Amino acid sequence: QLQLEESGGGLVQPGGSLRLSCAASGFNFDGYALGWFRQAPGKEREGISCISRRRGATIYADSVKGRFTISRDNAKNVVYLQMNDLKPEDTAVYYCAKFTSTWCRSDYSDMQYWGKGTLVSVSS
Repeated sequence: QLQLEESGGGLVQPGGSLRLSCAASGFNFDGYALGWFRQAPGKEREGISCISRRRGATIYADSVKGRFTISRDNAKNVVYLQMNDLKPEDTAVYYCAKFTSTWCRSDYSDMQYWGKGTLVSVSS
């Protein structure tokens, strides 16, 4: 059974950092692109980053570019999201996602599965 389990969320002050992790199981981990999206209260879901299957190409939403870094460890079946210089507008539930493709689509349209999410709150 496919599972994606996020961890690492929490409360952080503006300018702080967090690293999210997503432990995956139940599928061929290094056969697919993986990524993250978020959803803030009252807002639409926003795809924020994706990494292709061989730890190659990455994409980022403009809102996080230069502050967030996605990576994956195919030996451990884990994908990470390092978030630096966090801002109050980054407050949201963050979800790990598996895509149907091996590469990243800029519109994140082939998102297939996602986890239950982890809450990130940025506040002073």
